[in-house]
Amino acid sequence: MEITKLQPAGLVVSPAFSHVAVVPAGATTIYVGGQNGVDDQGALVSDDVAEQSVRALDNAATALAAAGASLGDVVQWTVLIHQDADLRAAYGAIAARLATGGTPPLVTAARVAGLGVPGALIEIAAVAATDGTPPAA
Repeated sequence: MEITKLQPAGLVVSPAFSHVAVVPAGATTIYVGGQNGVDDQGALVSDDVAEQSVRALDNAATALAAAGASLGDVVQWTVLIHQDADLRAAYGAIAARLATGGTPPLVTAARVAGLGVPGALIEIAAVAATDGTPPAA
């Protein structure tokens, strides 16, 4: 199974993201809900956006693994960053891992006034696709 990620002529070419992804029929689609920089007890790991970003991405990787996927299987990331957080620090901590697996996935990012977890500075969600059957629940 190959997911085709496109950077069409007429749109900006970026090493950080693609614009279009085509997932073939028969693929298993995996949705990962928003992950914050919290530990397994739900406590924020830090008040630093870079540390929260790394942990949020680690949490997304854990969720993907539970469904038989990896960061390289991600088709699209959604990244929400608190409006007061340092955007460069957040992306600097995770940018290379967001683009794991060759052609970069699609990325949607937004600055927000607040997140559901008090004190959270970032939230990361994903859509992934694999050619395997998801593990039994």
